[in-house]
Amino acid sequence: MIDSIFWVLLIIVNLLFAITITFLERRNVSASWAWLMVLSFIPIGGFILYIILGQNLSKRRIFTWDKKGYETLERGIKQQKLDLRDGVEPFNTYLTQKYKDLLMMNMTTDHSLYTQNNDLEIFTDGRDKFDSLFKDIAAAKKNIHVLYYIIQNDVYGNRLLEALTEKAKEGVEVRLLYDDAGSRRISKKRVKKLIEAGGSAYAFFPGKLPILNLRINFRNHRKIVVIDKKIGYMGGFNVGEEYLGLNPRFGYWRDTHLRIKGNAVNDLQVRFLLDWAQASGEKVEWNDEYFLYKNDRDDMGVGLQIVTSGPDSTWEQIKNSYIRMILDAKEYVYIQTPYFIPDDSVLDAIRIASVSGVDVRVMIPNKPDHLFVYWATYSYVGEVLKAGAKVYLYGNGFLHAKTMVIDDSIATVGTANIDVRSFRLNFEVNAIIYHENSSVNLRNTFEKDLMECMELTQEIYDSRPLYIRFKESVSRLLSPVL
Repeated sequence: MIDSIFWVLLIIVNLLFAITITFLERRNVSASWAWLMVLSFIPIGGFILYIILGQNLSKRRIFTWDKKGYETLERGIKQQKLDLRDGVEPFNTYLTQKYKDLLMMNMTTDHSLYTQNNDLEIFTDGRDKFDSLFKDIAAAKKNIHVLYYIIQNDVYGNRLLEALTEKAKEGVEVRLLYDDAGSRRISKKRVKKLIEAGGSAYAFFPGKLPILNLRINFRNHRKIVVIDKKIGYMGGFNVGEEYLGLNPRFGYWRDTHLRIKGNAVNDLQVRFLLDWAQASGEKVEWNDEYFLYKNDRDDMGVGLQIVTSGPDSTWEQIKNSYIRMILDAKEYVYIQTPYFIPDDSVLDAIRIASVSGVDVRVMIPNKPDHLFVYWATYSYVGEVLKAGAKVYLYGNGFLHAKTMVIDDSIATVGTANIDVRSFRLNFEVNAIIYHENSSVNLRNTFEKDLMECMELTQEIYDSRPLYIRFKESVSRLLSPVL
């Protein structure tokens, strides 16, 4: 009798607690329902999961700007908005005028400056990317700033740490930042050697308890390298053997990464320094050189905006840039993403584009690296198939690229997947590319990848067995908190 009363009271208290904290948080509706299910049906355990995974950082001040740096950036943004409105240099080109709404939105919500004097190299193969990266590291003279979500304790992860250690011994300023959860296998021994050689290294959001990390759900998923303030790398590749196709589980690793030279490197540098200040606790001195931009038109250069977002964001900037780009499309939208778990706003944008006659194509991997995410993805692609979009399953290894190309005009490459985690829980960075040649290059790459794909038709999708549909339904219910 006493046991029965205890369990009834426990369930009631747990339900009241679930309703109270979920609605007080004022989070996304779908996420609220997902947490209500977890908290209601898993007494005690659900509460522990919420404490670990359900925190809301949107109202917390995580990154601190130096007053001088922030005021300088504000002045730059204000001037660029005026120049964009008046159509003066460098905003008097066909692309800047065509996509002025996208430019303005990113300036307003993310302080994303536009630069046009950039040189861009696109990597789609891990060996090419790492050969270039290690060559640039070896040639560094002043400083090397590195941020990766995953640095594995294997041949390539350790090669990176050893290369950074050697440069630190030469007197080059080396700063290494890695995500505490993603790089949990990093060689602490080699990190210690880097520090002993004169470099600096910190984990992002490390656990304050020996075993439990209450911020493990918020991951710094960015991949940024800045060398001598002149060369920047960003995109989808982490550091490890699997990213060169050396892991039999995944096979060939198909990803997209950028090497940037030009003023956009300043924007990557500023983003790195903000993350560095948060992790290290150091006060960063914001030199004027970080904010020196030429406004001259450069018809040979690549126009770029570096856009970032995270769980501390109010606007979900990268997600909104995806939506704006999709709705601006007149001819085609080509999307590559390993995880396709869009929220209603992104899903609606894709469906609207498709039923409006735009050629919408979504490419996802044909093999999972996370089963729940994979089955949730499979559920959502059915929604875009109904709207007339085409879906392709990449079969030559694992597709990890996060790219979108629009009308041979603009594109985006970065770290953000088309999923709720990237939109709301991870710290991400994307480059918006306003350049026809680069967009055509990425479109050609997409079409080349189609040769390694099987099209998922409506007929094939509808013929999937009942147990697959059950997996999809469960995974979809949990998708807002995956």
